[in-house]
Amino acid sequence: MESSLPVTTKSERRSKSKNIQNTSKSSLLMGFLSCLAWVYVAGRLCVSICVPEYVFTSMYAPRNGKRETMSNCLSICWQRPEVLTMEDKLMVLGCKDLERRIVETEMELTLAKSQGYLKNQLQQSGSSSGKKLLAVIGVYTGFGGRLRRNTIRGSWMSKADILSNLEKRGIVVRFVIGRSPNRGDSLDRNIDEENRATEDFLILDNHEEAQEELSKKAKFFFGTAVQMWDADFYVKVDDNVDINFDGLVELLRNRRDQDGAYIGCMKSGDVVVEEGKPWYEPDWWKFGDQKSYFRHAAGPVIILSKNLAQYVNINSASLKAYAHDDISVGSWMMGLQATYIDDTSLCCTYSGQDKVCTLV
Repeated sequence: MESSLPVTTKSERRSKSKNIQNTSKSSLLMGFLSCLAWVYVAGRLCVSICVPEYVFTSMYAPRNGKRETMSNCLSICWQRPEVLTMEDKLMVLGCKDLERRIVETEMELTLAKSQGYLKNQLQQSGSSSGKKLLAVIGVYTGFGGRLRRNTIRGSWMSKADILSNLEKRGIVVRFVIGRSPNRGDSLDRNIDEENRATEDFLILDNHEEAQEELSKKAKFFFGTAVQMWDADFYVKVDDNVDINFDGLVELLRNRRDQDGAYIGCMKSGDVVVEEGKPWYEPDWWKFGDQKSYFRHAAGPVIILSKNLAQYVNINSASLKAYAHDDISVGSWMMGLQATYIDDTSLCCTYSGQDKVCTLV
């Protein structure tokens, strides 16, 4: 009886060869991926051990006067001895102590800012006497407002005599204006020339004077004024306001001992949601389903006590500016321990074609 031997055809041999090659490639690929995973895990472990003890140390306590780079750190990490020397241990302890002191200093700085302390970044050029003032009054003006400025100079500003005598009464008054979008053009030169003659401007060099930038102007005014002058109050007034100056001074004196005072003609109202209409608010959707503004001091006159003005200065970079400056200032006050003072003497009655606002 004949035994039949298995016969392998050429096609079967080629198929087996391909299977062996595929298996070999898969094994190589898996081995390569495993190697990468090992390198990744080892690298993470190295960095987690090396960086806190060597990079941070080399930044603040450099060895031999030289800072160690990351490559040096990694080379140290791979050669890291199992037992740290006394020198290494002292360096690690020093880093931990320095890190603790940095955290404590940051906490102290945050506390100081919350209490209104800040480093004076501008020269104290406003108050020549150096005494504590009652108020700094900033009259908002624009490039085309010279006629209004002259009217004010001939009315309530002159009734209290010249600016130096005003300061003796504890009042600083300045016309507040920014710079032209085209720096150094005729608009800027005209303001500089007028200021040389009158010396009654507060020029905000970092602010661009434009109607759509009024909300940001409030940040610059309160922030700059609180750094330049030490006063109990900082007052924003529009240049179309006819102020009862003596009445305003009396109001401020009566509130002098009240911290956190936010004073004005308080109001609220509907938010204008239709683009193109007067007082349109692009961020109308942020004011809730009722589309109503929160209570705030009306735009012509806004008064902040010193600590509130300091808050605006310290946090100006993160404060949201809405389309209108009075809404913006009101939104900044909402999260603070501000005392809202609604004074009807600061409510305007408009008259004339130019809508001059008269305070009773």
